[in-house]
Formats: sequence, C-alpha cells, structure tokens
Amino acid sequence: MASYADSASAEATGRQMEKCGYKTPGFQEICQNLKPQTDVLKEVFQYMVLPLIILAVWQFLSYVGCFKPVTLPAPVRVARTFWELAASGDLARHIAVSILRVTEGFSIAAALALVLGIAIGLSSTMARLTDLMIQLIKPIPPIAWIPLAILWFGIGEEAKVYIIFLGAFFPIIINTSDGIRQTDYKLVEVARILEVPRARFIRKVVIPGALPAIMTGLRVGLMVAWMCVVAAELIAADSGIGYLIMDARQLSQSDVVVAGMITIGVIGKLMDSLIKKVERRLVKWKVSYAGE
Repeated sequence: MASYADSASAEATGRQMEKCGYKTPGFQEICQNLKPQTDVLKEVFQYMVLPLIILAVWQFLSYVGCFKPVTLPAPVRVARTFWELAASGDLARHIAVSILRVTEGFSIAAALALVLGIAIGLSSTMARLTDLMIQLIKPIPPIAWIPLAILWFGIGEEAKVYIIFLGAFFPIIINTSDGIRQTDYKLVEVARILEVPRARFIRKVVIPGALPAIMTGLRVGLMVAWMCVVAAELIAADSGIGYLIMDARQLSQSDVVVAGMITIGVIGKLMDSLIKKVERRLVKWKVSYAGE
C-alpha cells in the first residue's frame, strides 16, 4: 500500500515538473551544462577550504594575542610584506636567481640519475657495483657537504648548484632503477620467446612501464631541490629566496621569513604541477585510482 502511494506521488510530481517545463529539452540541456561547472566549483572549494581555514585560525589567534608578531606574524602582516617585496622588485630578483639555481642543479641531477638509474635497472652487475656507494652516500644530508663544496668549488655558483644537485640526484636514481626492476616478468619472457631485439624491448616495454616511477622520482627530486636551495644559498650568497630568508632571520624579520617560505612553496607547487601535466601526456595508458 505504501509503495503504491509513493509511486503515485512520484508520478504526480513528474507530471507537475513536466507541466512547469522542467522536463523540456531546453531545461535538461541547461542542467547538463551546469553539472560540470558545479563539479568544478566543488573541487575548487575542497582544494582551498583547508588552507583558508588555517589562515582564518592563524589570523584569529594572532588577533587575540596568542602569537607575538616577532615569533609568528599575522597573515595580514605577511601579505603586506609580500606586497612590499613584490612592488620593490626585490622578490622577483630573488625568485629568478633561485629558480635558475634549482633548474641547473635539478637538470644535471635528472640527466645523470636517469642514465645511471636505467643502467642499474637493466644490469645486475651495474647494480652490484653501485649499490654500496649509493646506500652510503644517500643518507648524508646535502647541508653536510657544504664545507667540502666550498673547498672543491669555492664560494661561487658551482658550490650552490652542487648542493642542489645532491639533493635531487638520489630520489631520481632510486625511483628510476626501481621502476625498471618492476617490469612485469611475463613481458620479459614473451620478449625472449619472440626474440625481440633488446634495444626495442627496452624502448617499447621497459621504459614506458617504468615511466610512472620515473616521473615520481622527478617530482620528489624537484621537491628536495627546493628544500636544498636555502642550504645552498648559505654559501656566500647575496641573492635568492634562501638568502632572503636567512638575512631576514638575522634581522629578526619574521614576516619576511614567512613570506619567503610561502614563496618557495608556491613555486615548488607550480613546478610540480608542470611535471604532473607532462606525466599525464606521457603516461596516457595509466589509469590511477583517485579515491571515492
């Protein structure tokens, strides 16, 4: 009885909607066009809601006096400082210098790590020859290399680029070699049975299969490169975001320190998004689980 009443009610509602024009083709087309826009707005809201909440709580706690301006300035003060640095042109100059250093160090690390990582992944002999040295050097933080970097390269740009290179190198080489080693062994057996030339097998099967791991290594390497830029710019630098942060620390300008930190985060995010975009174009066959 209840189900009959429900169905009757649903039919009545449908007739009323049709009478009002809700089921006309034009209205349905408008709904279909609005749905993607609504989904985009929902995704943007979910993407931004947590940072906005943190900023609001941070501003409120600063306003009620929980944080001293010297130790942690309010977001409004940081935004004002950021605007002043941008308007004066100093921020753009420091950003350009740091991006150049990170690009140089990361590019050298990526080129060398990709070649060695592929060689290690393809050759068990190469893996045995290099494994001990990689495992010994990998845990050493890049900042510990600063004294040697100064002795080897002086206090010029080479020492700074070397520190950034060290930070980016190991995530890339490890992810590359592991990605090669994770090639499905069934494909290896099939290639042997069909007598596929080794060069073609590597080019058509091994490298494409390892691309997701390689791209992850590049993303992690880029992140570590930006983490190392502050340490690299401790070496007699007079420009760069790292220099800006360390100079502000000595002058107790915490607002400049926070502005510099946020700048590094934003630039790192933009460069990471660029690599992710390249990954989507290169690895079109990959279907990732995006959660529910």
